[in-house]
Amino acid sequence: MPETLTSVEIAAGAGGQALGLEQAGFEHLALVEIDKHAVCTLRQNRPWWNVIHGDVREFDGTPYRGADLLAGGVPCPPFSIAGKQLGEEDERDLFPEVLRLASEIEPRAIMIENVRGLLDKKFAGYRARLSSELEHMGYKVFWHLLNAADFGVAQNRPRTLLVALRPEYAPHFSWPEKYPGPAPSVGEVLYKEMASRGWEGAAEWRKLANGPAPTIVGGSKKHGGPDLGPTRAKRAWAAYGVDGRKIAEEPPGPGFSGMPNLTVRMAAILQGFPEDWEFCGRKTPAYRQVGNAFPPPVARAVGESIARALRKEAAPAQDRRQGIPVEEPLFSGD
Repeated sequence: MPETLTSVEIAAGAGGQALGLEQAGFEHLALVEIDKHAVCTLRQNRPWWNVIHGDVREFDGTPYRGADLLAGGVPCPPFSIAGKQLGEEDERDLFPEVLRLASEIEPRAIMIENVRGLLDKKFAGYRARLSSELEHMGYKVFWHLLNAADFGVAQNRPRTLLVALRPEYAPHFSWPEKYPGPAPSVGEVLYKEMASRGWEGAAEWRKLANGPAPTIVGGSKKHGGPDLGPTRAKRAWAAYGVDGRKIAEEPPGPGFSGMPNLTVRMAAILQGFPEDWEFCGRKTPAYRQVGNAFPPPVARAVGESIARALRKEAAPAQDRRQGIPVEEPLFSGD
């Protein structure tokens, strides 16, 4: 039997990364999250997880020293093109806490995800400083861009991944290869939900929604209620027959005419969450949890690659792409 691998996760959100890592074989020793609704979601779906409600800045990692993996999806606004891109000057930047916890926990591996904007030239110096700090702590550092649509998710969602491993494991690490075939379409994965209340137009709508979704965004607490993003995104949704101006309470029913809205559950399905994953809170906080999540299938794919490296196992024949160090970032997806 493979050895049990353990993890500590910060900024765990609604559990997208944690669920993927669980599927990859990691046992969670602790998950830290500050948002009360996300904490409720984690505890409701996985009552056996050790979910800690609090600020990462106040979390002491020393009791978890020796965990195999330090993981997290630190806040995106400091690096998102939808924001001011203040980087390290943004009070929400938690990468310094990643470095602190890495020194306290001394994990064999680190996995942190963020928005595509972190790989912009603007942040080259910041990435280099992070890499230098981690290398000084004894890690080999890899940066990569992965698109959720390449891993069976019905959504174009490019995400930046930082993976760092101790030198003895780094040669065994390879980035996961794309899944074979095209990504599933919005119509394919949401037809069941769209038709669940008897909407007669669901079959025709399915034909129209014939590609992967635009990136689902959760937005900031500083802004208003839930919708499907900026004007460009709403136009892309309209091409799929979806009204992106708001999130609906329930799927369309008999006699509905016009373009339907997505529900929180539909957005979660497009993120790759299982259909039985429940989100706490009213519509706005629930949708925010979904929109800010890391798709579980992508987390699982990267987690499996890290697990193989920690066990010093060879990658499958179709998955031999060696990790690329920070000096030569390899970009894939959009």
